[in-house]
This record gives sequence, C-alpha cells and structure tokens, in this order.
Amino acid sequence: MDDQQFKQLLDYFQYSWVGYRKVRKGVKKRISRHMQQLRCPNINEYLKLLDTNKKERETCKKRMTVSISRFFRDRKLWLDLEKEMLPDLIEAQKDKLNVWFAGCARGEEVYSFMIVWDRLKIFFKRLPKLELIATDMHPEYIDKAKDGIYTKSSLKEIPEEIQDVYFDRKKGGNRFDVKAAIKENINWQVLDIFSGPPGSGFHIVFLRNNLLTYYQSHLIKNTFTQIIESLSHGGWLIIGSHEKLPEESLRLTRNPSTLWAYRKEATNRI
Repeated sequence: MDDQQFKQLLDYFQYSWVGYRKVRKGVKKRISRHMQQLRCPNINEYLKLLDTNKKERETCKKRMTVSISRFFRDRKLWLDLEKEMLPDLIEAQKDKLNVWFAGCARGEEVYSFMIVWDRLKIFFKRLPKLELIATDMHPEYIDKAKDGIYTKSSLKEIPEEIQDVYFDRKKGGNRFDVKAAIKENINWQVLDIFSGPPGSGFHIVFLRNNLLTYYQSHLIKNTFTQIIESLSHGGWLIIGSHEKLPEESLRLTRNPSTLWAYRKEATNRI
C-alpha cells in the first residue's frame, strides 16, 4: 500500500493525514494484512467491501488505531499536576473531584494519575472523593487496562523506588503488575468519543493524542464543543504536547507552565 492509497483510506474514515503521517508504516502493514485476508487486490475493492460489511469496517477501524503511550509521558505535565493543578483543585473541591480520561488506551496515563493522587496523601490530611472515568472505544484496550500488566519499557519515566511502591515485578523483572491499591475506584467504560461525554462537571479531562490528532478538523468541531461543555468552570483540559486546539477554544486559558494544559474560564466556583 503506497501513501496515495493510504490517503484514500484516511479520507474514507475522515482521518487526518497529518496525524497519521509519522505512524503510518505500522498502520499500513496491518491494513495490508487485512486486505490480503479479505482477498482484496486493491484499495478500491477494499473500500467497496467496507461499504457493505459493517463487521469488517469495524475491524479496519480497530487496525487503524494507534496506541503509543507510557507512564508519565511528558514528565513536566505530571510534575505540574502534582505541585500546582491538583493541589488547587483539592483546596477548592472539598467533597469530590471528577476526572475523565477520553481515549485511555491501555491505561498507562490513568495509572500515572492514580500514582500522583496517592502521593498527594502525604501533603493533605484529607483528599476529596475521586470519581475517575476512563473510556476507550476498543473493548480489548479496556480489558488490558483493567489487567494493569506492563513491560519494563512502559515504566522508563518512573524511578525505581516509585516502581517498587506501585508495581509488583514478575518474570525476571520485565513484567510489572499494577498493585491492587491504585486499581481501585476506576470506572472503565467502552465508549466512542463521538457519542459524547460520559457525564458532566469534570474538573479534569484528559484528551491526549486521539481526537485532536487523528481526525479531520471538520469532524472534531461538535465533539470538542461537547467535551468543553462537560468541563466544569475552572476545570482543566489536558491535551497532547504536540496537539493544537481547534478554533472553538476561546473559553480556555493556557497554563503558562504546562503549555498543553488549558483552564476553562472560572465564572463560578469550580
């Protein structure tokens, strides 16, 4: 499959060439194998089949999913969360803090958050009740996230002394199982982001390296607006470090320290 054929497939699903450009090699291999399995000799025949076969269309979409993550990806973000953003929210929210991970993939960033949250117990006598929803459109990703089993390469940003607190080492030190204590109170859900948020009044929404990267701009508009509406006044929207907000973001103010974190205008108490 050459790039021109791959662009035809991207246009079919209204995905973004800019988002897929750097990761296209692996995706093209997966799609080529799918075409061979279906005995489709070229991209045009493949697209015709996808038009009439919903099951294979969903299989194709899953094979186009890019899930590249690790614990504490973009380390500066997690330091600012621990030292600034979360303490401010905790002081304002005495009873409950609502967090949504939109497109949680295999759960690395969800558990990164849970580690930060647990470490905050050192500085606060009492933390608000945490209600955390983690969603992804792929059931197999949710299952893997629930299992909480990772390889050493996923933990390269975590110092060994912290690894020992939050993970159990298995199989000669290359398998790391998330300890049960930080797997509690996570509401994992299978959810397509285009079906809308799983609630409202979120104090933090993690929207990292999915919607704003892999979809064409006209497809993003309504969903992005719904996500901003689900965010509480004074709440934080956190995106990927290389992503840009669409034009529908006038109500958001950029964090001068972490440039990919944005706060919704605080017209009311958080």
